[in-house]
Amino acid sequence: MLKLFPFLFIPIFVGLADWPQYHGPFLDKSTGTNIISTNQLNPSPRVIWRSPTPLGFSSFSIEDDSAFTLVAEEDEDGLLREVCIALDLASGKRIWQQKLQMASYGHGGGNAGTKNNSGGDGPRSTPSVKNGRVFIYDSSMILHCLSAESGERIWTVDVIDDHEGKNIMWKNASSPLLVEGLVIVGGGGKNQSLIAFSQTTGKVKWKTGTETLTHATPAFAKIHEKEQVIFLCRSGLLSLDPQNGKELWKQVFPFKVSTASSPVVAGDYIFCSAGYGVGAGFFKISLDEGKWQSEPVWRKRNELMNHWSTPLHYQGNLYGIFGFKEYGKAPLQCIDLKTGEIRWSEKGFGPGNLIRSGETLWVLSDDGQIVTVSANPNRYSELSRSKILNGKCWTTPTISKNILLARSTQEAAALFLY
Repeated sequence: MLKLFPFLFIPIFVGLADWPQYHGPFLDKSTGTNIISTNQLNPSPRVIWRSPTPLGFSSFSIEDDSAFTLVAEEDEDGLLREVCIALDLASGKRIWQQKLQMASYGHGGGNAGTKNNSGGDGPRSTPSVKNGRVFIYDSSMILHCLSAESGERIWTVDVIDDHEGKNIMWKNASSPLLVEGLVIVGGGGKNQSLIAFSQTTGKVKWKTGTETLTHATPAFAKIHEKEQVIFLCRSGLLSLDPQNGKELWKQVFPFKVSTASSPVVAGDYIFCSAGYGVGAGFFKISLDEGKWQSEPVWRKRNELMNHWSTPLHYQGNLYGIFGFKEYGKAPLQCIDLKTGEIRWSEKGFGPGNLIRSGETLWVLSDDGQIVTVSANPNRYSELSRSKILNGKCWTTPTISKNILLARSTQEAAALFLY
């Protein structure tokens, strides 16, 4: 009998009010608590501030009273450059900005497809923040460590120059993963494609593998009581011991053009998905007398495709936005992880993103609507809906201190939840 368990909290972070990295404090896109109950939901949430966030699809990370994201702006010479900005969580005012690399993406995205929310340039990686330090893995595969208070550089590593790295089409979109004093990224060359650096010094702690980077951010989980970092590379899923980089297990999974959705952990099972006709897979991870093994449970070719929006697991079901290039149309769906069957489907969200707080899903549609939906596997149950943003909204919303942050290619908005 297949048993699925909710993601278990792993005590890495201090302060549950923060949203320290992509996918949140528990790395499962949840707050872990019900920030707001159903009977408190306001059908028209109050926007307490707006702030410009020009270009890009970077989400927010939050520590204390500051929120961090990446934008692309013209510098004094009129050249487009990636910039890390810090916003005051209460007012939305820009506290500081730190210029990064030139923003030359080379695929002519720009404002293409504005009418249907397709296309677009700008940084796609989300900063991570811990203990007063902001970690950024920019489009040029340069890893930066900045002061969260001032934005000043503490250390920098160029993965291409220093570790024989090679960028990929549309450039890096994966976010740095913070685990127990380490910051972990992919993209290096032979025998160093996956690298762990010290958060304090930027020195290499371990490096391994000859894999090719994708746009997917690695996941962190505890499976059979063993902590592990799980990459979705071009070759498929690869699990490493975060302490030394030792390979634990591998699982072949197809690659075509781009893989951008992160692996989703459900107990000792893994879900992964990609667009361009690849579809989804669900795998069981077992440990027998010290030997790790991965085996398929089900496979859906050209179905259940996550273009870039990572779904979330909750009580044996998967909630997420599925579809490929269905701008303005892609459905929010509930999937039975045991079988891979669709339990319910609601069209009209487009390739936006979602998070969970208690029994409530907070869904950002690609046209800037925040929709709250009950995490009910039996039927689609919409609780509230409000248009809050202009521009293309492909990013993941975040919640901290009763404030929800969401952004587009034009602006960020903060909603006071209660």
